[in-house]
Amino acid sequence: MATIKPFRSVRPREDVASRVAALPYDVYNRAEAKEEVEREPLSFLAIDRAETSLPDEVDTYDPQVYAHAKELYQARLDEGIFIRDEDQAYYVYELIMDGRSQIGLVAVASIDDYVSGVIKKHENTREDKEIDRITHVDTLGAQTGPIFLAYRDDATIDSVMAKSMKQTPLYDFTAPDGVTHRVWKIADATDVEKIEETFEGIDAIYIADGHHRAASAVKVGLKRREAQASDQGKIKMGDIETMEANEGSRVESDYFLSVLFPEDQLKIMDYNRTVKDLNGLSTETFFAKVREFFNVEASGEQVRPDKKGTFGMYIGGQWYKISAKEELYKGKDAVASLDVSILQDYLLGPILGIGDPRTDKRIDFIGGIRGLDELERRADSDMKISFSMYPTSIGELFDVADAGLLMPPKSTWFEPKLRSGLFIHEI
Repeated sequence: MATIKPFRSVRPREDVASRVAALPYDVYNRAEAKEEVEREPLSFLAIDRAETSLPDEVDTYDPQVYAHAKELYQARLDEGIFIRDEDQAYYVYELIMDGRSQIGLVAVASIDDYVSGVIKKHENTREDKEIDRITHVDTLGAQTGPIFLAYRDDATIDSVMAKSMKQTPLYDFTAPDGVTHRVWKIADATDVEKIEETFEGIDAIYIADGHHRAASAVKVGLKRREAQASDQGKIKMGDIETMEANEGSRVESDYFLSVLFPEDQLKIMDYNRTVKDLNGLSTETFFAKVREFFNVEASGEQVRPDKKGTFGMYIGGQWYKISAKEELYKGKDAVASLDVSILQDYLLGPILGIGDPRTDKRIDFIGGIRGLDELERRADSDMKISFSMYPTSIGELFDVADAGLLMPPKSTWFEPKLRSGLFIHEI
């Protein structure tokens, strides 16, 4: 059963919310982040990436970067840029992109549910990326980037959110990238109780995006729980020794900031691939090897796959539609039957020599938001060949997580991106 709680949010004043709201810290490199903060000094990116206002020679992970982030956060509290809500509440968060609405619930989720597996993962995390966010959260004493969670559709939760959306929104603005953001507050005691009780009957929540932020928030919470331990006795949680909290008490670091979306609201975009060379093969030999596993058909137009098992391939100024032979899917588990796995296991790996796509410098990944023109541009410039993918489905994501398996890297691309700075959970 899932523990999904209301919380006392720190959030921007209504008149500056559109300026504060920022894309996630990890979609920018350092130069891009600095440029964005120069464009909009109130952007929350200034706090998420505090190195942007320090000399370029200061390392991104230098302790003074995190100390500076805390100074900036406190300054904005003191200036009234951010306000603290007096009551614990849920929030409804609507994002509209290209005319499509996506509505989720802003809340805090339990670190214990993460440890026990009620909150299910489908990706591995890297320790270096975790350490950065652990230090950031611990230094600020606040979680600033919401974790993107998903759950199976529930009519009761839908009805409470729909009711709240009849009120005047707290925020209603369109960001420079064209995505509209609207927020409503759910503070009525009956509605809050109904949501909380409904989630207690849901046995699985899924991390859609934000695995590193989730892992970091959990580790900070466990670290703080251990540090604040009393004489109540030690318990084991996963591989981390911790202490039992006072029964019925609430410690904010036991929860992490989340936005939860029902599965019918989610859209996963394609996550495409481009490769630098043909692994020493001639074009003719490469095509001959591909035809051992795929049917290949030249196309007079760009190929955006319209069903599972099909891929677009662009090389030498020409698009091809390639279709995996049926036997490649037989007897495969939830991971091995993913299109990203089929392409890796039968083409990128054995033919192009991409052994580990996480570390191989010969492969790059292009989110579907960039379009097929970007695949052409890369293959015609610094790379050699590009592949367009059919998007992984939310059902496939659930199946992989339910099986306790992990997806290959770069399997899913979610749009629109949740904004940081609209909701802050202090711990």
